[in-house]
Amino acid sequence: MIVLHEVRKTFGGFPALAGCSATIPAGAVVVLCGPSGSGKSTLLRCINGLETMDGGSIRVEGLAVEDPGTDLTRLRSRIGMVFQSFELFPHRTVLENLELAQVAVLRRDRGAARRRALALLDRVGLADQAGKYPGALSGGQQQRVAIARALAMDPVAMLFDEPTSALDPEMTREVLDVMVALAEDGMTMLVVTHEMGFARTVADRVLFMDAGRIVEDRDTAAFFARPETPRAREFLAKVLHHRDGDGSPNPRD
Repeated sequence: MIVLHEVRKTFGGFPALAGCSATIPAGAVVVLCGPSGSGKSTLLRCINGLETMDGGSIRVEGLAVEDPGTDLTRLRSRIGMVFQSFELFPHRTVLENLELAQVAVLRRDRGAARRRALALLDRVGLADQAGKYPGALSGGQQQRVAIARALAMDPVAMLFDEPTSALDPEMTREVLDVMVALAEDGMTMLVVTHEMGFARTVADRVLFMDAGRIVEDRDTAAFFARPETPRAREFLAKVLHHRDGDGSPNPRD
């Protein structure tokens, strides 16, 4: 599904990605975690072409992201991305936010786009908010709209870049519930998050990054039980202690 090989990216001489390799098979849920500045978000942005790689390769269903001939607009329609800052159009209604790219990119007629949008709003529990503008919604509701908007493009995989970092605990729960349902439906997902309860409960694998490298690529249970590197052990100790106060993970966090 998604194959990363020796992906490299430098910003002003700083190696944000220093040779990252991994394979995310169809239907897998993979959590990408690590300390701030370790390259997690940069790697996600390279996968859908929002950042240009300096070296290496990325294949999405056999399509080379770095190939100059690749239609990046079409690629991004196939690889949905959800940002921490929602990125909704404030001057368009919730329904219009979901319809726009379907019509412009997928060339759906407006009636079909509207039916798809309404079905997805119902799926994320927001059918009654279709006529509102994003500014009238809570942060959790806006993020659920953003997820529905990405799903409206019928993606083969979803990328989540810290989707709950700007939300309070109640709104975080709303968004994570939607993501859990997607995972249960078999959606391929690569998720940057510090929500270790979500990671432990839902993820098949964990990729742990530090200093621009993937230093651990482990089965989820093995990662939490026996992290191999001192840096991963230190990270888990801090994050789990911060979440629960006693160092133990909370699956409903």
